[in-house]
Amino acid sequence: MTGSSRVVLPKVTPDNYAAMRKLKDTVVAGATKAGIEPLLIDLVNMRASQINGCTLCLDMHSKEARAKGETEQRLYVLSAWREAPFFTQRERVALELTEAITLVHDGQVADDVYDLAAKEFSEDELSQLIWVIIVMNNLNRVAITTRMQPAKD
Repeated sequence: MTGSSRVVLPKVTPDNYAAMRKLKDTVVAGATKAGIEPLLIDLVNMRASQINGCTLCLDMHSKEARAKGETEQRLYVLSAWREAPFFTQRERVALELTEAITLVHDGQVADDVYDLAAKEFSEDELSQLIWVIIVMNNLNRVAITTRMQPAKD
C-alpha cells in the first residue's frame, strides 16, 4: 500500500483503543442477551464493513461468521442481499437498517426503514441492533483512517 505511514492507535493511545474494544464487546453481549442472533450480528458487521471498505473488519468478521457456521454462499452474496434468496425477513430488515445508518450522510434514516425495523424487532432488540451498527461504523473508521490491515494467513 502506498501513502504516508499512519499512527498505530492501539500503540499510541492504548487506553482509548481498549475502551473502543470494550464498548464493542459490551454492545455485542447486550445484543446477544436481547435476542439478536450471533450470525445476524456478523452479517450486520460484514455489511457495514463492505459499505465502508474496511479490509480489517471484513477479514475478521467473515472468519468469525464462518467459525459460527455461516455459509460461504451467504457471505459471497451479502453485498447483493436484496436479490439473493438466502436471507430471512429479519436479516433483510437488519441489513436495510445497517445500510441506512451506515449511509446516514445520504440523508436521515428514513421512517419506513426505521418503522419496518421497529415491527420486526422488539424495542430492546432494536436498541441493541442500532448500537451494534453504530459501533461497527466507528471501528471501521478507526481501521480505515489508520490503514490497519489483517494478518496474512
